[in-house]
Amino acid sequence: MENCIEYAKENNISINSLRLSKNSAEQDLLQAKEAKYPNLNGTVSQGLFAVNGNNGLNVNGAQSQNIGANSSMTLYHAGYIKNNEVSKNLQLQMADLSVTEAQNNITLTITQAFLNILMAQENIISLESVLTTTKTQLKQGDQFYKAGNISKLNYLQIQAQVAQDEYNLVAAQNSLRTNIVNLKQILQLPTTYDFQITKPDSIIVDENLKSLSEVQNLAQNQRPEVKYGELNVENSNTNLKMTQASILPTLNVVGNISTNYAYNNGNYFNQLGNNFYLPIGLSLGIPIYNNRIYKTAVEKSKIEIQQANLDLLNTKTILNQQVEQSFINLQNALSQYESASKQMDLNKQSYDIVNAQMKIGSIDYVQLQQQRLNYIQSIQNYLQSKYSAVLNKQIYEFYAGNPINIK
Repeated sequence: MENCIEYAKENNISINSLRLSKNSAEQDLLQAKEAKYPNLNGTVSQGLFAVNGNNGLNVNGAQSQNIGANSSMTLYHAGYIKNNEVSKNLQLQMADLSVTEAQNNITLTITQAFLNILMAQENIISLESVLTTTKTQLKQGDQFYKAGNISKLNYLQIQAQVAQDEYNLVAAQNSLRTNIVNLKQILQLPTTYDFQITKPDSIIVDENLKSLSEVQNLAQNQRPEVKYGELNVENSNTNLKMTQASILPTLNVVGNISTNYAYNNGNYFNQLGNNFYLPIGLSLGIPIYNNRIYKTAVEKSKIEIQQANLDLLNTKTILNQQVEQSFINLQNALSQYESASKQMDLNKQSYDIVNAQMKIGSIDYVQLQQQRLNYIQSIQNYLQSKYSAVLNKQIYEFYAGNPINIK
């Protein structure tokens, strides 16, 4: 199961798509970091002219040429550049948490699918044992029928039992194949992939429970969805600072360097030297009236902060409810497991008694059929409660930050 989980974490299409979103956020952060440095752009332009002479239209060469470069850098923007970098860093962390949350979700999905396979395998073993017993009963019944000790109706009832047990076994085998295909599809493996699982040495129902409050506190401090919500609140506050900076003056230093050459106006390099031009200055941008665009942006940013806080509160509330539900599910599963274990043990003893009676020919076939049905049903109840307890224990421990481990 550990291999299945690790494979899904690395190869799942949805998770890899989230990783690409994370890579994109990383590029946004790198760009934001560079915004505090000057930019630089170069320009080269050249004009050509044509003369229509005796030989037709001829391009004679460069009439003029301009060469230049320009640069600018923001000196003051009320912390916009710094806050933009902070925001992009927060978004990168949030993207990483989205990957972690998706990995957590698929981990639980795989765990449930894997345990379904184990339960189906154990069910097959139990039904095979039941079928072996009923086939033995059929052999004994055949001997009794030929000896005239039982009626044909009783003999047919035993044959019907064997047929029913064969049907139950085939249904269980079909269920196993379906569960294996389900896990393959979760892992997104090719159809032709020969997929087999390795059973753990043993499946133990652990009844030791952490307190509900302890697991809830651990989940609130560790789960990625909570950390995502906290970062979202912080990012919303940062976005407000950026929006407020947009209505304040912006001071830039700007400069450019240029020179030019004109055709038939002297030596090329002399012209480039003589026409050298290097203006440098400051540019101050002051927003005066923008049709309430910036004010609206500020107010909407404040609303986004309130929404982010509500989203965080909702996430924490839902998480506490999920942990509490997991705790209740686990308690219910453990109590059902204990009852189912006793029930199966008692029905097994009763079934053994009627089998012993079958061997000596003193048997009530209605009672035999009833004990057989009770025993089969108790097996189903036991397996379902057992694997339900194991699954719910893993989920509950997972909320506490413990890795999945069914060994």
